[in-house]
Amino acid sequence: MKVSTSQLLGFFLLFLYHCEACSYYKFVVKEAPYTRLCNTKNILTVNGQFPGPTIYVQKGDIIFVDVYNRGSYNVTIHWHGVRQLRNPWSDGPEYITQCPIQPGEKFRQKIIFTTEEGTLWWHAHSQWSRATVHGAMVIYPKMGTSYPFSEPDAEIPIILGQWWKQDIVTLYEAFLVYGGVENHSDAYTINGQPGDLFACSKQETFRLKVERGLTYLLRIVNSCLVDSIFFSIANHNLTVVGSDASYLKPFERSFITIAPGQTIDVLLEANQSPNHYYMAASVYTVTVKGLFDNTTTTAIVEYSGNYTPSWPPAFPFLPVYNDSRAYDNFTETFRSLANKEHPIHVPTEISTHLFYTISINSPCKNNRCPGNLKTLLASVNNISFVTPTIDILQAYYYGILGVFGTDFPSFPSLFYDFTAPDLPTDLEFSKLGTKAKILDYNSTVELVFQGTYLLQGSDHPIHLHGFSFYVVGMGLGNFDKDKDPSTYNLVDPPLQNTVHVPKNGWATIRFRADNPGVWFMHCHFDRHATWGMDTVFIVKNGKSPETKLLQPPPDMPPC
Repeated sequence: MKVSTSQLLGFFLLFLYHCEACSYYKFVVKEAPYTRLCNTKNILTVNGQFPGPTIYVQKGDIIFVDVYNRGSYNVTIHWHGVRQLRNPWSDGPEYITQCPIQPGEKFRQKIIFTTEEGTLWWHAHSQWSRATVHGAMVIYPKMGTSYPFSEPDAEIPIILGQWWKQDIVTLYEAFLVYGGVENHSDAYTINGQPGDLFACSKQETFRLKVERGLTYLLRIVNSCLVDSIFFSIANHNLTVVGSDASYLKPFERSFITIAPGQTIDVLLEANQSPNHYYMAASVYTVTVKGLFDNTTTTAIVEYSGNYTPSWPPAFPFLPVYNDSRAYDNFTETFRSLANKEHPIHVPTEISTHLFYTISINSPCKNNRCPGNLKTLLASVNNISFVTPTIDILQAYYYGILGVFGTDFPSFPSLFYDFTAPDLPTDLEFSKLGTKAKILDYNSTVELVFQGTYLLQGSDHPIHLHGFSFYVVGMGLGNFDKDKDPSTYNLVDPPLQNTVHVPKNGWATIRFRADNPGVWFMHCHFDRHATWGMDTVFIVKNGKSPETKLLQPPPDMPPC
């Protein structure tokens, strides 16, 4: 029997409204053996699943997730892209809004959905455990409303990831000691499988079964630790309709690009002759060749019917690994719907102007390193974030002194030619610190991210917790405060929670600081975040009770 998306949604909602337990989830974090690339190792999972379970909710729902840590290491869970209005207590970043859930302990997290609609994801937010601890979140429209496009016949989460033969904890600990670039992954994955181009992988390759004439909504998540991805399906175009749980004006492409942390919703029309077709994904990077995973992961789109499939299946076009123009052209096409049903609220009068440089830094000046520090550093406004041992939210709420400073600079201490190819080595050195930027409630913020060419620079997917923001501008080179604002899109900019700042370029976002609490902002390349490309916003309470931070839950994990 063929079941439509609306029928599935109806069954789900009917069950939800008649069963209180359906708004409660149980996440048991535990190790489980998994075999990939002819090798078996124990990995950290949720409920023994890799990728983890998909959460299904309706726009505006509130759910509770009981997280049991049955693993051997501390862990936290973050609900990526969920605003968590007034409720940073359940946001999840380790030592920012909570101390970790220790082995043998439990924490009930309250997840408050508000304006999000589309696809988001959840993942561990402690060390690099999100490599295997992650899953999708599907947020359906409210009852009585529908998608702004024709209803698909089926919906499928597609989670892009990375697989290391090496144990992730061992990889992380070696990275802390030796620094530099971590050992690159051994394979990329589609829904946890590397695909049949790899040994010992053919039988387990993910297969998407389709019927000619039907349309499928693919909810694509990039869960990779350190890499952006090109994704395509042979002989099929993809119609992009949403990103980061916000709808977009539809546009068609033969491939998509997606940064770590981002989600993209696409419609796939099964309009080709019945056959097998490869779905494939490979890296986009500005890193020197040889220092990244240059493999390709595959899955197979299988049409139903009686036919003899071609072998090998048709293979899709994927741009070369460093095709920055292809990558940027895709993201620059994003436009919000900006209509009556899906209005936008871009701040036009700005009360708080911020300018943040994002850089890779050297820890050693004149061959002298602080302590035994040998790794590279990364920074925001030349400050490399130092993770505290008491979470910042607790310190802020209870007035615990000495945990963080409130003097994070609004602008870099020095303006220079940020993207020049031959920068003085004195600029490479950052300062260590745990500092937060304080924002007044309901202030309107414009934040310019400026990439630098220090240590040859990089691109950066920057994620902000607690908010979605409008990406109003983007470009290459140095941001020009006198010229570039005239190019801003204030009519239909995309609403995102993760923005890709191009190498040697800039991006401008705007948002209203209407969510009181402590909110993390960081690069979603985990190597850069570990090096210190992180900072914190603290949004002060408003004047009315409904604009103030909620009280902490009774079972917050102890530090």
